[in-house]
Amino acid sequence: MLDKAYIPADHEARLYAAWEAAGLFDARPEEDGEAFAIMFPPPNVTGTLHFGHALNFVLQDILIRWQRLHGRNVLWQPGTDHAGIATQMVVERELDRQGVARKAIGRDAFIERVWDWKAQSGGEIVRQLRVLGASADWSRERFTMDEGLSRAVREVFVTLFEQGLIYRDKRLVNWDPVFHSALSDLEVENRETKGSMWFIRYPLVDGGSLTVATTRPETMLGDAAVAVHPEDERYAALIGKEVILPLTGRRIPVVADSYSNPEKGTGAVKITPAHDFNDFEVGRRHDLPTLTILDESAAIWLNEIEGDLADVPEVASKSFVLSLRGMPRDAARKAIVAELERLDLLEKIEPHTLSVPYAERGGAVVEPRLTTQWYCDAATLAKPAMAAVEDGRTVFEPRQWENTFFAWMRAIQPWCISRQLWWGHRIPAWYAPDGQVFVARSAEEAQAKARAALGAEVALTQDEDVLDTWFSSALWPFTTLGWPDRTPELARYYPTSVLVTGFDIIFFWVARMMMMGLHFMGEVPFRTVLIHGLVRDERGQKMSKSKGNGLDPLELVAEFGADATRLTICALTGPGRDIKFGRGRVEEYRTFITKLWNAARFCEMNGVAPVADFDPAAVRSPLARWLLAEASAAANEADAALSAYRFDDYAAACYRFVWSRFCDWFLELAKPVFTSGDKEEQEEIRAVAAHVLGMILRMMHPAVPFVTEVLWQSFGFGESIATAGWPRGSDVPEAGAARAELDWVIHLISELRAVRSEMNVPPAQLAPLLLRDATQETLERAMRWSEAIRRMGRVSEIAPLDGAVPRYAAQSVLDEATLILPLEGLIDLDAERERLAKEIARLDGEIKKARRKLDNPDFVARAKPEVVEENRERLTSFLRDSERLAAALERIRA
Repeated sequence: MLDKAYIPADHEARLYAAWEAAGLFDARPEEDGEAFAIMFPPPNVTGTLHFGHALNFVLQDILIRWQRLHGRNVLWQPGTDHAGIATQMVVERELDRQGVARKAIGRDAFIERVWDWKAQSGGEIVRQLRVLGASADWSRERFTMDEGLSRAVREVFVTLFEQGLIYRDKRLVNWDPVFHSALSDLEVENRETKGSMWFIRYPLVDGGSLTVATTRPETMLGDAAVAVHPEDERYAALIGKEVILPLTGRRIPVVADSYSNPEKGTGAVKITPAHDFNDFEVGRRHDLPTLTILDESAAIWLNEIEGDLADVPEVASKSFVLSLRGMPRDAARKAIVAELERLDLLEKIEPHTLSVPYAERGGAVVEPRLTTQWYCDAATLAKPAMAAVEDGRTVFEPRQWENTFFAWMRAIQPWCISRQLWWGHRIPAWYAPDGQVFVARSAEEAQAKARAALGAEVALTQDEDVLDTWFSSALWPFTTLGWPDRTPELARYYPTSVLVTGFDIIFFWVARMMMMGLHFMGEVPFRTVLIHGLVRDERGQKMSKSKGNGLDPLELVAEFGADATRLTICALTGPGRDIKFGRGRVEEYRTFITKLWNAARFCEMNGVAPVADFDPAAVRSPLARWLLAEASAAANEADAALSAYRFDDYAAACYRFVWSRFCDWFLELAKPVFTSGDKEEQEEIRAVAAHVLGMILRMMHPAVPFVTEVLWQSFGFGESIATAGWPRGSDVPEAGAARAELDWVIHLISELRAVRSEMNVPPAQLAPLLLRDATQETLERAMRWSEAIRRMGRVSEIAPLDGAVPRYAAQSVLDEATLILPLEGLIDLDAERERLAKEIARLDGEIKKARRKLDNPDFVARAKPEVVEENRERLTSFLRDSERLAAALERIRA
């Protein structure tokens, strides 16, 4: 017997352990069946489950379980990412708490500490994904720094180097001055900050001055030019002239470049190529020197300009400039501004809002820094990737994200792949004493190359840097399958079927997997890229700790169960749009799961059990035929929704059928059969109920795997629902006639309920139902279903109208007949008219207020988008309620 209530905690861990022990999630490349594969977007090994993860992995699991039910040969490849900078920071902080410095213990000991940390703490997110119900093939779990993937990374690096697609270059990078490493763009968070714009006079060599506006006066020591727009008439005569750089006395040119914006500042902008990405490009266009004046800690560094100060007269503040050596950038800014003011070179200061880059992990202000790094020729690798999307070999869902992909790829820059860290894939490059570099798969191979090149064995030193984390994750779709070895898994599951990911890493991960997959495998890594939105709170605001509006998916699982949490995510996920998620929505879907459980208990208590030789084509009653036809339509609708990646439509199809068709109508209409029908009729309805319950469980299993498994096994449908097969529709004889008849009954009872609700008729008060202009067929149908109509519609009798319509009767039209409910004596009609009129007047007032706001352009422009949307939703609700009540008032006729 089923328990009175479904308690998720009593079942979830037990079921998951049983599934895993039985190998139900295992991929079997040697077996038949069309392959369907999804790769984990590998979460950071430092991570714990947040709502972005929950969304992403629930959607993947729904697709995986759905395809298993369809009999596909499924692989869901799990794994985690070594997360270079994040993991190194975690371990360094642990060492700091122990009073141990990373550099004091050395590289090898530090790496050993990181591996120890991973062994103890690195599997947390994998455990949490199991709690969520993720049915991955954990026997194949990979880590981006396990030996197999490390070998693949070295192979790729060496191959690309030998092909000229990896090289060393001196360029600007995002530099973390605290962590002393280059960062990827994804590791940089740009924050809008209130600052200042300083207007500085740069003396012209020929007399006079040119005022330059800047937000970074501390970098002026490294200025190489002043740029003006070539069409800015104010400065046309100055192009080609020279100015004297304040403080240093160095002469720098005035150049014409379209980078300068005549509408911003003074229209003249200082160019510091070694400390600004845009300035770097201007410097390249005009062959300007790149002078570094900040060291790796973002303190003043004068080595590259000290020689220029030798011939500078003291009046130009030579001694002041020398005093800046080693000064942090913020302190140097204040000192430089004060000195410019002393020299009467500071024209004015204005408040200015600017975007400041911060290191996402450590929080330091990121500095553009000119360093020698390893680069990958992304522009060359990008061309085949763009072609693959253009010709449809890989498709983005929704399609508009292809525009984002193309925009990034067409403007692609060389990819900086080196990081100044210890934790990560160490760059397989070795240096001879004379600086020659030997790129090889191993130290032995590097030594062999050195002997061949130099004619003797020399001491080689391996590059200290490691590779960008995104480099190894770019290889994920094929290296996890065993590449560079030609494995059965690689042959079976590559290309993979679907990649599920967020839009924010289309460039950082998706594009790079496309580039590497095509280059090394000759084929795209995935056929479809499914892009989902962000999880926001119920008001549409981004979840954050500071706002206190974040939700912990594991807390929701503990409170409401994994199924309710999963089904809520599924139901709220539309194509590419953000998700408004709140605790109340999870409660709603827990209620739905309770409804399913209670319906199953009702079936069990009424003798419903699977019938081995049940034949849908043999059913005879209209109710049975109607239910089978509705179930077939629902299963087809749910299947089509998942095929189109419409998770919200899939959940809605399940919800409508289970709650409305099966629970509210079929079981209610079947009650008299269960209690007083003849034996043959009872057997048929029980068999149909069991058959359709089995369809429901299989149809809903991808979203709610736990409760469906409990019910599947409890009813004896089979050993496990996980491989039971997707529910198939059946050809039901005379299904059209059965659906027409039951739809009429449902419509009639629904109309009766609506009228009674609108009129505030107490449930205990029964009303007669009179039918006007009804055909004989309609009257006979009403009589056949009179028991259900009386019981569910709260009707005392059913009869054709004989004579005039009674006073104070509510009327509604159903096909050719008019439904008449005499209300006199059932309610206080005068009081009801007054109540309805007052409520309509109140709603009209709310409608006017909402319209005034929404018709005000200033409100729409200034208010937060979620506030505007909330007002639109309120207006729609008020209009709907007003129309409904006006119709109710109209129904009360004399």
